[in-house]
Amino acid sequence: MRRVSVFGATGSVGQNTIDLIARRPEDFEVVVLTGGRNIGLLAEQAQQLGAEFAVTAHTELLPDLQAALAGSGTKATAGREALLAAADIPTDWAMVSVVGFAGLEISLRVAEQARVLALANKESLVCGGTLLKSVCIRHETTLLPVDSEHSAIFQCINGQDKVVERIILTASGGPFLNASLEHMAKATPEQAVAHPNWDMGQRISIDSASMFNKAMELIETYAFFDVRADQIEVIIHPQSIIHSMVGYTDGALMAHLGPPDMRAPIGFALNWPERADLPVERLDFGTLGALTFQHPDTNRFPAIALAEQVMARGGLSGAVFNAAKEQALDLFLDRRIGFLDMARIVEKTLESTQIEGQDSAPNLDAITQADNMARARAVELSKDINV
Repeated sequence: MRRVSVFGATGSVGQNTIDLIARRPEDFEVVVLTGGRNIGLLAEQAQQLGAEFAVTAHTELLPDLQAALAGSGTKATAGREALLAAADIPTDWAMVSVVGFAGLEISLRVAEQARVLALANKESLVCGGTLLKSVCIRHETTLLPVDSEHSAIFQCINGQDKVVERIILTASGGPFLNASLEHMAKATPEQAVAHPNWDMGQRISIDSASMFNKAMELIETYAFFDVRADQIEVIIHPQSIIHSMVGYTDGALMAHLGPPDMRAPIGFALNWPERADLPVERLDFGTLGALTFQHPDTNRFPAIALAEQVMARGGLSGAVFNAAKEQALDLFLDRRIGFLDMARIVEKTLESTQIEGQDSAPNLDAITQADNMARARAVELSKDINV
């Protein structure tokens, strides 16, 4: 049996991971499950899988978690230090699907202890890709991508990284693919969260609607696969059947196809280097219909161009970009700025946040400092915007 942990078990990726683990109880010994405020679901998952530890990020909810797990044999803990202590427990395989910047520190800790780190936290690579990869190398930890696009790229490359010419990331286009700028300017959080293909959490759905999610994935690709920024492209593919493509120096193009089901990339990482049967739909090409593509409109979706700036600048730019994006999203959810204002705030924050040591190899303290400064700057900039 393999010892496994899931950080972010109650989120969308976490729940799909739990689904796959629960189907094969004879193969996995569950060490840690962590979650946020959904105490009922976290306790249910821990009891279902017989987890050793269940951890909530919120200390005030510890009594609720303890009560829900009473008599189960699972130990309940809470708070940041408890999360980091859980990350320090050795495992054979660990999923990190914690949302946001908080996932970086957890990823770094897990990378020191796990044999395989399955990464579904974008911020870990966007903010600290160089640092995380160096920790994985030092501790001989295998880093596997779980985002559907990066899992697809990983599978298409299949060890042939020396002859890769181009990487093509596909994007669904989200709910505003064909919307006018006027409509997007008036969009509400409720409209932005309505993704046409994926059932995701609120924040990632809105990131998808603005294409900040794809911008993050551009930076992730640059960090993970060691390619030049000009080798990475984005193409709109509304059907979300092709998850990404890799082009080779001989002109060949490898595409990864599959239904829009996160259990596919999660299952690939869970079973790597082998493959196992997964409970996902099999494509029927006779009924699939047309697959269409178009270039992204950078006037309506400026996040892509901002990601290109980040890749060109390097250093701590990824941390600034992510912090500004997260803060702008909070402001939009609070209805303090409009949908299109998010990109304006990120752009201005990138332009005006000056950080010492920008060109040096960043450590966690430097990354955290950049994050804090960028968040404060984004809030300051938002005061000049009238909704």
